[in-house]
Amino acid sequence: MTLRAFLELTKFRIAALSTLSAATGYVAFCRTFQWRILTACLGVLVLALGACALNQWQDRARDALMDRTRGRPLPSGRITPRSALGVAAVLLLGGLAVLWLAHGPAPALFGASAVAWYNGFYTYMKRFSAFASVPGSIVGALPPLIGWTAAGGEPLDGHVLALSFFFFLWQVPHFWLLLFLFGPDYEKADFPTLTAVFTKEQLARLTFLWTLVTALSALLLRIYGLVVSPYVILALALAGLWLVCRALRLLREDVDRPGFARAFRSINLYSLLVMSALALDAALC
Repeated sequence: MTLRAFLELTKFRIAALSTLSAATGYVAFCRTFQWRILTACLGVLVLALGACALNQWQDRARDALMDRTRGRPLPSGRITPRSALGVAAVLLLGGLAVLWLAHGPAPALFGASAVAWYNGFYTYMKRFSAFASVPGSIVGALPPLIGWTAAGGEPLDGHVLALSFFFFLWQVPHFWLLLFLFGPDYEKADFPTLTAVFTKEQLARLTFLWTLVTALSALLLRIYGLVVSPYVILALALAGLWLVCRALRLLREDVDRPGFARAFRSINLYSLLVMSALALDAALC
């Protein structure tokens, strides 16, 4: 197995984003850099790589039907299903072991819950419902909880719940924009899609509203005390305003695929800005 095939099988970029959100949860609790954050990030990264590899094994038959995914390692034959399943199992067990041994049962439990929800629920639910991405977005809310509890925080603390709520909301328009961009491709693989439920204009308005709520939810981070620096608060407000202005283009009657692609890139960048703002706030305060 080549390095490129491994990175494609494990969707490294997606796994890295989950790792960053877990690191955000860790830093939000301890408010300083600790070397133990490295083991927390390692555990989450390995676990996320395993979950993504398992997802590709589960979806291999449908991936072969879509133009966007037929070049992936499994449909293209570069990796056998048995090898992919073996890689996924090793990574999943390894990630859970790192979290448990280095940080205790709570982070490992949340990690296992994320895998169970992603691979056991969302992966199959999306085959039957165009709205599976809404409950499926719970997966995005769990990495901050893993980081928070790995740092020693309580899982029911309002601070981390506000942070997880933000990532849950952010994940929904992220999924919807992706589905819009590749709606026809998903239909080839017999996936129900929002593009078959809503008109382009309806989907654009719905996505804009959810994006607006996502930007507003970032203000909860200040209310719950996760952000203290006035400079960072201002930066968060400006980032939210920027996102909403970018999303306003979705309300144009002539919105097309490039318009949705720009919105997709913008909301992904916005999540990185929010995570960077939280890290900066911890450094300044």
